[in-house]
Amino acid sequence: MFEQLTAHEDPNPIYERMRALGPLSGDGGLWFTTSHSVANTILRDRRFGMRFSDGSRPANGSLLAESFLEADPPDHTRLRRIATPAFSPKKINEYRSRVEKVADALLDRDEFDLIEDFAAPLPISVISDLLGVPDADTAEFADYGALVAASIDSGVTPEMADANDKVLELFDRLIAQRRRTPGDDVISSLIAAEAEKKLVPQEMLSTLVLLLVAGFETTVNLIGNGTRALLDHPSQWKLFQANPELASAVVEETLRWAPPVHMTSRIAHEQVHRIGKDEVVTLLLAAANRDPEVYPEPHKFDVMRVHKPEHLAFSSGIHYCLGATLARMEGEVAFRALARRMPELRQTGPVRFRDSVVIRGMKSFPVSRS
Repeated sequence: MFEQLTAHEDPNPIYERMRALGPLSGDGGLWFTTSHSVANTILRDRRFGMRFSDGSRPANGSLLAESFLEADPPDHTRLRRIATPAFSPKKINEYRSRVEKVADALLDRDEFDLIEDFAAPLPISVISDLLGVPDADTAEFADYGALVAASIDSGVTPEMADANDKVLELFDRLIAQRRRTPGDDVISSLIAAEAEKKLVPQEMLSTLVLLLVAGFETTVNLIGNGTRALLDHPSQWKLFQANPELASAVVEETLRWAPPVHMTSRIAHEQVHRIGKDEVVTLLLAAANRDPEVYPEPHKFDVMRVHKPEHLAFSSGIHYCLGATLARMEGEVAFRALARRMPELRQTGPVRFRDSVVIRGMKSFPVSRS
């Protein structure tokens, strides 16, 4: 049924047909699950990893293939530990007032594209500051993030390779500058880790690319998908406007109901029940987030929903999204700003979707404040 998935249509009817096949289905060494319980268990089970049991990588060709996102311990543990302080709750909270100012400034307009003019520039400004990227170099990040997402589906095209080369050149230049003049940013901290022999230059570059995507890509689609869900559910939009303290609840229900990342995969490093060694399991996170055994009325968008257990929009286990705290904070600020500044917000034209079945979101979403 995977071949029936398209980038533009609602995939949930297909997920439901797959759910009817049972909590774990597949053949030929390719398995899939729509079950929240099964997916969560596999994500937390150290017998599964991102690589084959001999350490080799799947031939997926993604632009993130070299990053610790697609690594197993001990390399994953070592590199994630180096990057984690940049995304600590304390560090992220220091950015809240900046995000609020940026959000307000971006909403000083009447008609605009929610993705191009708000959902993308907001997280770009923050992750650029966090990484230490000058404002003059941030313009290409939005296009690059979309290309990274597309590469997960289709592999690396010449266009993606060119964009990747440009971003790597940018990071090379910034690394050279920070070697001469260290600052209070992630690049400088990675250079310090390199000096302590905790990582090599290629790992520094792949970590910077991953942090760029982790701090940006999820948030763009969270804001876009959540705004569209609110406008498509007027009673929920009015409830939120009357109760702005529900901003975090809007974020969580958006992540469950319309998650930016719809699927991931794991490889068994040994025989695990029916799954053979080196067999691949696709975890349909979006389907797990609508598992009727976990969430009553799972297809209903309800900002008052109690999320127990937690949705899997940010994965689970050792690969839980490093940018989750940042994405949640930016989502809260963005939704609260829209509700306060644009209570009559409406869609003014057709949306354009991204060409990706893994990372789901929109390329364009025309709106007006009234």
